[in-house]
Amino acid sequence: MSYLMKGFTCHGPMMCKVAGNLFKAHTLKNMFGINEKQFKISRASSQLSSEKENSYNYIIVGAGSAGCVLANRLTEDPQSTVLLLEAGPKDTLLGSKRLMWKIHMPAALTYNLCDEKYNWYYHTTAQRHMDNRVMYWPRGRVWGGSSSLNAMVYIRGHAEDYNRWSREGALGWDYEHCLPYFKKAQTHELGPDQYRGGSGPLHVSRGKTNHPLHRAFLEAAQQAGYPFTDDMNGYQQEGFGWMDMTIHRGQRWSTASAYLRPAISRPNFSVAEKTLVTKILFQGTKCIGVEYVKNGQRKKVFANKEVILSGGAINSPQLLMLSGIGNGDDLKKLGIPVVCHLPGVGQNLQDHLEVYVQQKCTKPITLYSAQKPLSMVRIGLEWLWKFTGEGATAHLESGGFIRSEPGVPHPDIQFHFLPSQVIDHGRVASTMEAYQVHVGPMRSTSVGWLKLKSSDPNDHPIIEPNYLSTERDVWEFRQCVKLTREIFAQKAFEKFRGPEIQPGNHVQSDKEIDAFIRQKADSAYHPSCTCKMGQPSDSTAVVDPQTKVIGVENLRVVDASIMPSVVSGNLNAPTIMIAEKAADIIKGLPSLQEKNVPVYKPKTLETQR
Repeated sequence: MSYLMKGFTCHGPMMCKVAGNLFKAHTLKNMFGINEKQFKISRASSQLSSEKENSYNYIIVGAGSAGCVLANRLTEDPQSTVLLLEAGPKDTLLGSKRLMWKIHMPAALTYNLCDEKYNWYYHTTAQRHMDNRVMYWPRGRVWGGSSSLNAMVYIRGHAEDYNRWSREGALGWDYEHCLPYFKKAQTHELGPDQYRGGSGPLHVSRGKTNHPLHRAFLEAAQQAGYPFTDDMNGYQQEGFGWMDMTIHRGQRWSTASAYLRPAISRPNFSVAEKTLVTKILFQGTKCIGVEYVKNGQRKKVFANKEVILSGGAINSPQLLMLSGIGNGDDLKKLGIPVVCHLPGVGQNLQDHLEVYVQQKCTKPITLYSAQKPLSMVRIGLEWLWKFTGEGATAHLESGGFIRSEPGVPHPDIQFHFLPSQVIDHGRVASTMEAYQVHVGPMRSTSVGWLKLKSSDPNDHPIIEPNYLSTERDVWEFRQCVKLTREIFAQKAFEKFRGPEIQPGNHVQSDKEIDAFIRQKADSAYHPSCTCKMGQPSDSTAVVDPQTKVIGVENLRVVDASIMPSVVSGNLNAPTIMIAEKAADIIKGLPSLQEKNVPVYKPKTLETQR
């Protein structure tokens, strides 16, 4: 997800040829007594070759959920040379996933959510509608980006999200043009069908624990009057069911595993980690390369076709603004020369906010005992040995989507169920046998922004999500709590149900629920929409439907920042789809399309369920 790196690593011959040429010249001189003049000629040609090596067809900034996909697809053409730059480290140690178990063991996910080594560790401004709380925003800074940190939930959103994108100006990004790219990316363990892919690099699976609390949750939802859906990424999102996860053979299946490693040995591909890209380079309004810092040294590398930003919803707009693309007035105040006045950069920030509704469990069947030191050692050893057991899942195996009220055309509330208790992003240990649901609105009306704090690329930008700034959003959260309590009160939970931990039985009135939401709601880690895709005539758009940055040449953005509006679900699957589709656009291929694929609609909108 990131846009930074440090110290090029030779993963392709492109970056190692200079050394090779000098070595060959030296050997020939020793073997055949080549005179000094000839040796100097050889060395000069070496330097020429070195300058050529400093140029690639494509430079991709950020080896995250989108960047890894692009790197793989663009290097499928052996004539295309690609350099991929990443801020963070590799996601393996000495080539081993086991030695980087904190990333690759699905159950260990909270370790990296709280570790600055693989994480940008962002924070928002104090949120005035949330008791002035500063919100924590983890973002991946490692091979795989946030797909190496996330909870591995694979959710595509609703078909109508993509049809809305098209209406918002992203022509060619409606559902019939996006579905084929979801399928192209995917190999689903249940096999291909009209909605699922069967031969893509991204392995998607279902949970294997069959935990009694997951079963109780799905049964309780049906007792409350909601349908069961056998595939919330297929025909019918609405309802409750088993969730898809990017887990393969007991391991996290990030985009680094799915796309980057299979491409790494290609001779036309070079990848570098731990390098800070500080600026996009321009000749006038033509993008020609990037400037980066490694080991304290500032260097440049050039692209003779395009530079593609895949840094994510925070880093991509930040790098654009640092490079002179953004609101001209803001840039001038920071002393940044304006290349292109594009006021939409960093605006339109959207995210999902969620809250945990927690219930004490009367039986010792939650994950509480698994978090005791001896159990953790046992679980860890089993995973390290066989990639099986309780370490081989993120435990978010069931969930659902519902409509908040009559008249809402498709689900706008999402549930993730967990047979455990999470406190403060997992930074505080669970204290009791408990289960919880993560619940929140999917299409909030509050919109925020981000701006540069300074012209220093090391400074995090000012992040203002503007959470809960509309009455509609406050009302939807109230509904989230009330509808969750109704599900937890069903007969299926009778044998497990203890007292409510959070919000707690003392929280009943609308005013009390609103206060609880202000105190306890947190980001679901879905920042997006800060480089909005739209028509060039739209003054708030940053990229056009071909992902090209408006007003300049040879520069694209391909990541979650280009979403015109946030989708109704998690963002990793849609981000991978965006990159798959953009790769075809960059290659000049016609878009894939699947017409008239059926999508569920409620029989009536006069009822909420």
